Amino acid sequence: MNALSKQDRIINKKIKNSRIGKRLNAKRFFEYLFTYLALIVIAFIFLFPVLWLILASFSESGSMYTFKGFFPSAYSVETFKKLFTDTEMYNYPRWFGNTLIIAIGSSLLGSLLVILTAYVMSRFRFGARKGIMKITMVLGMFPSFMAMTAVYLLMTQFGMINNLFGLILIYSAGAPMGYLTQKGFFDTISNSMYEAARIDGASNLKVFIKITLPIAMPMIVYTLITSFTWPWSDFILPKLLLKNKDLYTVAVGLMSLGDTEFARFAAGSVFIAVPIIILYFCLVKYMVNGLTAGAVKE
Repeated sequence: MNALSKQDRIINKKIKNSRIGKRLNAKRFFEYLFTYLALIVIAFIFLFPVLWLILASFSESGSMYTFKGFFPSAYSVETFKKLFTDTEMYNYPRWFGNTLIIAIGSSLLGSLLVILTAYVMSRFRFGARKGIMKITMVLGMFPSFMAMTAVYLLMTQFGMINNLFGLILIYSAGAPMGYLTQKGFFDTISNSMYEAARIDGASNLKVFIKITLPIAMPMIVYTLITSFTWPWSDFILPKLLLKNKDLYTVAVGLMSLGDTEFARFAAGSVFIAVPIIILYFCLVKYMVNGLTAGAVKE
């Protein structure tokens, strides 16, 4: 009887575990189902305007007042040809070049300032260090457009209205305010490597160039990309400082198009994503190589 009762208990336990397992599987199934449905809905919300803009760029009508429904009534690639050839009123190639100059200049200079700021705040200890960190965190809570009036007055006094270098200077000067992400990365680098380099007689500059930069390649690439995308897509600051139509950036130039140039607007908006895609594919390999570089992290 004891053997049978023990066997019965084992069987009952297996049945109970099986039922619990089925309930857990059913619960897990509905959780996965809800998660994937939510992700699909969110993806559709973000994908819909992009897809609509791409379709509109191939619209033959060229006006949003004759663009009925989700799909254009007729398709054509003439809009993209017109975008780069018909430059009498809307010089998109010049706007594109202006934006490229500003974005590249801001990316290089701004990334240099951010990396240097983050490295100093991470590796050096000085009296005003904590105070500066607190001030930058508080100032970062305020939206940047609150300073537009002061920026405009300063740029007027320095004669940098309608000046591309003025925009590069403003973007680069404001970039070090966002150094906290880079500082967090530098904080994870092992101190043993710095101590060994200093014992061997390396200066602070040599330590930074020979040790820190190779290890920090993923963060440098991230900083370059973010420093490039901000001025590339910004509208408020170029609109404020650039009054000459030949100095417009792409964002400002596209907003100056007439209502009958909706297809041109869509084509220009689609084409503006090309440099970002190229930049990502050119630099992504350095991110991977930097992550696997031969260095120990703590």
